Amino acid sequence: MNLYSFIVRRLLFMILVLAGVSILVFSIMMILPPGQRLAAYVTSERVTPEQMDAMIAKYHLNDPAPLQYVRWVGNILRGQFGFSVTAKEPVIKAFSEYFPITLELVLYSTPMIILVGIWLGTLGAVRKDTPIDHATRVFAIVGYSLPTFWLGLLLIMFFYGFLGIFPPGVLSNSMRTVVTSSGFHRYTHLITIDAILNWRWDVFLDGLYHMFLPALNLVIINSAMIMRLMRSSMLESLGQDYMMTARAKGADAKTLYRHHARRNALLPVITVSGLTFAGLMGGMVITETIFNRTGIGWWMAEAATQLDVPAIMFNVLFLGVIYVVINLIVDIIYAYVDPRVRLG
Repeated sequence: MNLYSFIVRRLLFMILVLAGVSILVFSIMMILPPGQRLAAYVTSERVTPEQMDAMIAKYHLNDPAPLQYVRWVGNILRGQFGFSVTAKEPVIKAFSEYFPITLELVLYSTPMIILVGIWLGTLGAVRKDTPIDHATRVFAIVGYSLPTFWLGLLLIMFFYGFLGIFPPGVLSNSMRTVVTSSGFHRYTHLITIDAILNWRWDVFLDGLYHMFLPALNLVIINSAMIMRLMRSSMLESLGQDYMMTARAKGADAKTLYRHHARRNALLPVITVSGLTFAGLMGGMVITETIFNRTGIGWWMAEAATQLDVPAIMFNVLFLGVIYVVINLIVDIIYAYVDPRVRLG
């Protein structure tokens, strides 16, 4: 099977999975009474009891589940997700405001997570049973075991509370005034990117300054898994017969480690890296709440405390779509790197 046939097959499979995700989310919604499910249809914050009864009848929320599912899917395809009580605006508009903040942190953190994990994992495997190997293994165990909220609070107490640097939030008050002014054009709604496009390097540096601690928190926690996987995969590759053959032919250590062992060891890391990216894209509830970054994770924490059903259901659906799409991309990359996967 060539690569294009593999991609087509995976795309068809992705459509079936997305349909399954939508059925699962709809089934969860059906557990709720019609009064709470009505929130997916309203576009205002306040509804009287009389209006609620009329709207339940208008939107046929007491009809059989299959008919309600068809209508619900139709609303989704038209971009109608209801009104978010937490954000005090329609869900889709609130998402467009919160998502760029999460996306920006993910785009800066994920490459560092992957690079640190691969570097430390490779270093530990190459220097097996040396003090460097033991140090990287301790880092991986500690990083993987630390509760996210505890590490985040520790970072804030040390850097911001004790040293007075790297404050929480997205921007300082002065830079927020610049960003919200009429002279600052929001091309992408990603603060650092828009700052570059507006030639406002003070805004760019301020955005990075506020992003340092949450990014550091994510790197320490998430790179541990990649490091452990990379080390074990690297050790397995170093023990293969082709490595012994390469040594016998006089290959130098740089060629052995970089062009033979590490390339094959990266295959399982691709999968974990994709899942890490998908998990971060779904919203970093604890990290964004602790560091006061008003992204998807922060929004979900607020929505959960206020039982904001439309916002919660939308983000559950969004997270399902993200995982399905990222898995598709990972499968394609995996098939490109290792042609044997296409035969599965």
